Amino acid sequence: MQFLRTLFWVVVAAFLAIMARNNWSDVTLNLWGSLQLDIKIPLLIAIAFLLGLLPTLIILRGRIWTLKRRLAVQSHQAEVLANPPAVNPAETAPIVP
Repeated sequence: MQFLRTLFWVVVAAFLAIMARNNWSDVTLNLWGSLQLDIKIPLLIAIAFLLGLLPTLIILRGRIWTLKRRLAVQSHQAEVLANPPAVNPAETAPIVP
């Protein structure tokens, strides 16, 4: 199974490399005013992909962090319920004058 997974990623990487080589030409981006940027098409696609992936990764990391915090709180509560702290009888005894 590991061989098939590796083969799949090798085929995908080869396909992307061939596509990048065949499309290695300049594109002019008009930014603002008279400012222009010349960039290669594969680099532009990679930058756009990473910018689109960034919000998803931030949300995913935030949810994982939240779930880990909840799990830590739940495991702490379960541990406290399983092993309650010892109560000193002198502290609970009423004081009689």
